[in-house]
Amino acid sequence: MRRTCLDLIYELAKVDERIFFIGSDLGQGTLQKFKAEMPERFFMEGISEANVIGLAAGLALEGKIPYVNTIATFITRRCFEQIVLDLCLHKVKVRLVGNGGGLVYASLGPTHEVIEDLAILRAVPNMTILAPADAEEMKRLMPQTVDWPGPIYIRLAKGFDPIVTRADVPFEIGRGLPMRSGSDALILTTGVTLGPALEAAEELSRRGVEAAVLHLPTLKPLDSQAILDLAARPGVIVSVEEHTVIGGLGGAVAEVLAEAGFDRPKRFKRLGLPDAFPDQYGSQASLLERYRITSQEIVSVVTGLIQV
Repeated sequence: MRRTCLDLIYELAKVDERIFFIGSDLGQGTLQKFKAEMPERFFMEGISEANVIGLAAGLALEGKIPYVNTIATFITRRCFEQIVLDLCLHKVKVRLVGNGGGLVYASLGPTHEVIEDLAILRAVPNMTILAPADAEEMKRLMPQTVDWPGPIYIRLAKGFDPIVTRADVPFEIGRGLPMRSGSDALILTTGVTLGPALEAAEELSRRGVEAAVLHLPTLKPLDSQAILDLAARPGVIVSVEEHTVIGGLGGAVAEVLAEAGFDRPKRFKRLGLPDAFPDQYGSQASLLERYRITSQEIVSVVTGLIQV
């Protein structure tokens, strides 16, 4: 996914002279073709994210479209005030590309695990938040980011993630993508949790439970209408995210459901990381298993709620 994203920035820049690339202490191999062919639009800055955001904002105010890429923790936590004041307050066209969303950098511990990025950026006016599920969805997403008004945060996963999206489900910023129909339960996902959700829906179907799956690669602006349309019939709703359960997808969905005024109550559960820093080192897969962000847990939660 990361390579696809960076390659697309390069391809888009070749046909649009407004596009700049800014990296922050990244590997020497990052976008070498961009650097060689368009050096006047390629900047590799040091570990100075606040300054990088200011640089990007200045370029954007002059009509340029900078794509800024570094590790997700540093492009969100370390320069949060600059994101708010330099980017969002002025609604400039800067695209923040965050490497390793969620638990990707599990081997480096909580300093590099970005478990709250969606929550903190969702609270900022004018910010758009995108979390694609795989490289193919990234291909459909990136061209739409060029002329989108205002700043965008793009949350990248590990790379080489299984392809679970489909070309026949058109991508559109701000639109929820129905991936499977069903009237017994609704599973809501963002980013790479679409894969486990689809696996869970298949297993639930074998057990006689038909679950709809709504993929929400745009967390903000959230497609509230798509959520409400699919949530109207089933009595069980589950959100799944590689993020703290506070303020991310689950929090956003809870807000929508709480204000919906359904005729009958819904049984709703958020699956994600608890309100605590991850306390183990390991791999992304091992920590997802530890915190039960898995297809098996989705099946267990859905069946448990149905039986209530």
